Amino acid sequence: MLETSELKPAPVRVISEAIGDYLNRLGMVWIEGELSEVNERPGSQMVFMRLRDVTTEMSISVMCYKSVLESVKPLPDNARVVINSKVTWFAKNGSLTFNAKEIKQVGIGELLARLEHLKQVLAAEGLFAAERKKPLPFLPNKVGLICGRNSAAEKDVIENAKRRWPAVEFEVRTVAVQGSQAVLEVSAALKELEAISDVDVIIITRGGGSFEDLLPFSDEGLVRLAASCKTPIVSAIGHEQDAPLLDLVADWRASTPTDAAKKVVPDIAEEKMKIAQLQDRVIRKIVNQITIEMEKIAALIMRPFMKDPTKLITQKKEELSHLTARLRTLSPQATMERGYSIVRNAKGEIVKMATSLKVGEKINLDFSAGSASAITEKITD
Repeated sequence: MLETSELKPAPVRVISEAIGDYLNRLGMVWIEGELSEVNERPGSQMVFMRLRDVTTEMSISVMCYKSVLESVKPLPDNARVVINSKVTWFAKNGSLTFNAKEIKQVGIGELLARLEHLKQVLAAEGLFAAERKKPLPFLPNKVGLICGRNSAAEKDVIENAKRRWPAVEFEVRTVAVQGSQAVLEVSAALKELEAISDVDVIIITRGGGSFEDLLPFSDEGLVRLAASCKTPIVSAIGHEQDAPLLDLVADWRASTPTDAAKKVVPDIAEEKMKIAQLQDRVIRKIVNQITIEMEKIAALIMRPFMKDPTKLITQKKEELSHLTARLRTLSPQATMERGYSIVRNAKGEIVKMATSLKVGEKINLDFSAGSASAITEKITD
């Protein structure tokens, strides 16, 4: 291990040679990226290129013999390739390049296999589970929209949403939706919209495209970012045959940008119709209830006692008078008014039989008006 210090610095040549030794030990490496800036110099057997990272703004210098590049031609612009190369370090000027010994274009079959593996990994973590899906708001305060610059998808979403609900508001972020910058720009826009409190739903959209064009929307980092968002996400990437991984993690998958617009806001005409229908139902229910109650009142009016309400009162009055007369007839006071009296002994007990008295015993007599005392002189059975 090279040891240096402020007092014991290493010369440039030593550092440069140490870097070269380390890179020589690295050996052959396989690297994946997008080929750009292919420079075939006339009269030279060497080709110089830049290999760009597929998701971030990084690139490296690559050179190879023309025969190596010819073996994979024709290549489309920004072709996605895998190269087997050795790092070459130029000690004099402190630069390095990768000397490619073999170049292979990444085929769709290989990309599909990678995506399927990533899909299985993310599914095993539960990122696509139905219970993670968040419900979309009925009427959002604002709709976040991530789309391509000057794209038909942006126009489709906004026009169809405003046609359904004219007052809807949008927070639009236009980004690259394909190529090496797509993942970075879409991720940055998603983070920005997620931080806005009154954005209640976010639409990520583009108008379809080839399988390669849609690869950024299957990037693992972007998919995990979407899964971590608290704001509901609607994915409208491509059409029915296109299914990037973002569709699986989104809270709702729309087949087209127009379908996304229809999902995030209600149709004002339909809502007005529903309100009118509810009003009609309420009015009919009230009218029906009033009709039923009026029929009940009419039936009550037709009863005999309602035709002459005083008749019932008179009948009850007569019954009450009859009962009052009976009570008066049976009362002790009424009996005494007919000439009878109540006899009590000295203890105040009512005397019912003459034999219960003794000669010389004092008795009290209660009349209908007043009372008297007497002494028993004779007792007869």
